[in-house]
Amino acid sequence: MRRKHLPGLLLLLSGALLATSCTERDVSLDHGVYMLLDTSGTYTKELDQAQRIINYVLAELKPGDSFAVASIDTASFSEKDIWFKKTFDDRPSRANAQKREFRDVILKHMKQVRPSRFTDITGGLLQAVEYLNERNPGKKTIIIFSDLKEEIPEGYVRDIPLQLNGFNVIAVNVTKLRSDNVDPREYLDRLADWQRKVEEGGGSWQVINDLDRLESIFGTS
Repeated sequence: MRRKHLPGLLLLLSGALLATSCTERDVSLDHGVYMLLDTSGTYTKELDQAQRIINYVLAELKPGDSFAVASIDTASFSEKDIWFKKTFDDRPSRANAQKREFRDVILKHMKQVRPSRFTDITGGLLQAVEYLNERNPGKKTIIIFSDLKEEIPEGYVRDIPLQLNGFNVIAVNVTKLRSDNVDPREYLDRLADWQRKVEEGGGSWQVINDLDRLESIFGTS
């Protein structure tokens, strides 16, 4: 009797395995996004714009994708600067709940943020690379919300080559400083210097100052 039922059982198991394999997510399509928020000086006044970008990213990320938001401050090569991080559940309903939690936690941090004296952008990038490499998604994006003026405390070493192969680095809301109005070359030189650092590290570089064109973060237009 048991032998008679064996072929049918094997057939059922084969069908179940086939159905599972057909519904498995292709992890090579996963997207990891790490967003760095400049919290130095008067740039904290721009954080309302940062929330707009975060909301957009949350809306676009899919189940299985990862997102982290961290501050750029005096010494940013630290997990302590990560405000929140999450790899979203494969189940859409659970992922949506996690996104709502993510948004609420970030809003709370923004209300409590205190301006920092320095701006360790390089340290923040190093931490972003470490985080995304650990998760190893198919697509890796670092968003830098900053005026890109780096100021490092005395004694900190940041003359470190960036390892950015496979990374897309996007600078957003790169506001002009008062000194840039006096000499626009300072602004252009800042952009060119960061582009050089990123591309020498093997990454791609993009600047988005028009926040109505955020779709290019995800390669759409």
